Amino acid sequence: MAKSTNYDASTIQVLEGLEPVRKRPGMYIGSTDQKGLHHLVTEIIDNSVDEALAGAASRIWVILHQDGSVSVQDNGRGIPVDLHPKAKVSALQVTLTTLHAGGKFDEKAYKVSGGLHGVGASVVNALSDHLRVEVRRDGKVYFQEHKRGVPQAKVTTTDKPESPNLSQTGTYVHFHPDPAMFTDIQFDPKTIINSIRNRAYLIAGLHFSFTDENTGITRQFYFEGGIKSLVAHTNRDKKTLIDPIYIKKTADHTDIEVALQYNDGFSDIVQSFVNVVETVDGGTHVTGFRMALTRAINDYAKKIGAFKNGEDSLTGDDIREGLTAVIYVKIPTQLIQFESQTKAKLNNPEVQGYVNTTVKDALDTYFEENPADAKVILSKVMLAARARLAARAAKDAVLRKGALEGMTLPGKLADCQSRNPEETELFVVEGDSAGGSAKNGRDRRFQAILPLFGKVLNTERARLDQIIDSDKFKNLIIAVGAGIGDQTNYDKLRYHRIILMADADVDGAHILCLYTTFFYRHLPEIVKNGHLYVAMPPLYKIDIAKQSFYVYSDEERDQILAKFPNQKFSIQRYKGLGEMNAEELWSTTMNPANRILKQLTITDAAEADRVFTMLMGNDVPPRKKFITTHAKSANLDI
Repeated sequence: MAKSTNYDASTIQVLEGLEPVRKRPGMYIGSTDQKGLHHLVTEIIDNSVDEALAGAASRIWVILHQDGSVSVQDNGRGIPVDLHPKAKVSALQVTLTTLHAGGKFDEKAYKVSGGLHGVGASVVNALSDHLRVEVRRDGKVYFQEHKRGVPQAKVTTTDKPESPNLSQTGTYVHFHPDPAMFTDIQFDPKTIINSIRNRAYLIAGLHFSFTDENTGITRQFYFEGGIKSLVAHTNRDKKTLIDPIYIKKTADHTDIEVALQYNDGFSDIVQSFVNVVETVDGGTHVTGFRMALTRAINDYAKKIGAFKNGEDSLTGDDIREGLTAVIYVKIPTQLIQFESQTKAKLNNPEVQGYVNTTVKDALDTYFEENPADAKVILSKVMLAARARLAARAAKDAVLRKGALEGMTLPGKLADCQSRNPEETELFVVEGDSAGGSAKNGRDRRFQAILPLFGKVLNTERARLDQIIDSDKFKNLIIAVGAGIGDQTNYDKLRYHRIILMADADVDGAHILCLYTTFFYRHLPEIVKNGHLYVAMPPLYKIDIAKQSFYVYSDEERDQILAKFPNQKFSIQRYKGLGEMNAEELWSTTMNPANRILKQLTITDAAEADRVFTMLMGNDVPPRKKFITTHAKSANLDI
């Protein structure tokens, strides 16, 4: 190895101002994909929410503009604009251009806030190609323009503000993300709406207004029921077993709120928040809640003598079946310990004890005072325990018959040469003919093919033994390599891209839905970690002017035909993957250089759970309502 030279003081790089953010954006917003992009909006919204938490704001307006920019306005106090004593420039400029600058490092301005490191506004500024801020204070409107974090002039007043005159005081931030910093700068209105809705539930009396200029739709969010309303909203399409249980207490400067409710489903949804920031990876507050819930229900079961036939306890999995819960803690800003800047996981160890004690005491009292509800919950979780034991016995019986014997790869699997899961991909292909074309057209180095013919079991409400006993799922489980049920080990995942490839018709869409349901319900980490994809085969092949074009939509077809008016052409509509030969399938659908893949991710677990329950569950009315509502927009190629 060649020896490096000139390692002295001159090689040590010092990044000034906001340079570190543009150099390593992932350190500040987690990633530069869609998740990181929407984190910019969240940071600005949370600055306004902090004003509401401080009792200084009651309205927040969010607008998604046609040019792809976003503006957020509140009726709070407005960011200070006077001269900063140390920086010798306006405090507004300091807030937008200096990392770790803000009003959240002591409790003078904000006792509780969603922000932690004081980098929210400055990071958004650094990662925007244009940002304008306006502050209404003292009967005046102050403003400043920035480009990629660099102020274009000093803070000054204006008599022609961009922001509408919605209040006497407040802050307005209008920014456009820098396309050089992100893989995609198109905002998803649903993601923004979900973020707004959650915050409206968490702060009773805070009024949000969201407008999407692209569609002309405006939505209002205002709730007085708090997290009880959020739980009820999450369970709105499910059969609930009890009314929501609400718990509230302050423990050593930490405000704790918990709402929970059981439904007749099999999955659980637990949402957690710290100072209105959703902690998607949970943390100590969630651990404390789960410990308390398990102990409280087990203690009650023992107290009334519910355990029989050698039973002695219920597991956490039993107790979480059909559970919907929200855990919301408010902690003084100075005391919060998050795992990272993106605040996805709470690390404060003392909060686990606070939540554990609070929830356990409250549930003990609730069960005593509401024995009917307690017995309904107990019946639900004990049924889950018996079903788990029965399913395990049945699964073990299936295993003894050799269902997964030896875990040898299924004969239909055409595996790839590489054994590095980070570079390999598995195509789950509908039909033997398409599977044959895929096998012949693939790149054998990193692409594996598993043909599975026909529709499979609906796993939304299927027992684990039924799934394992199904040849199609048995082969898929073995090929994927991560196991299933209590034997799941995602470290053994054999492919980091699992690609579902089905015909572009109604039957193909149904098959995709069935397989997606299986992964979401039984191997959810594959979906959460971004390993599940859907291949997008072309709809048409157009031969015109001695050229061939593969197009993926009716709009694209019309654009191609418009380029060649009055020329003879032929169009082939692909009804199935089997109509393509190996070369066509490779060049259009499998070649990483020009294929289109749709990655399936979970941006809103509660909404995803609701949709799967509605579309694949036993209750017909919600599904019928969905179909009739969306019938006109359905594209049925029959």
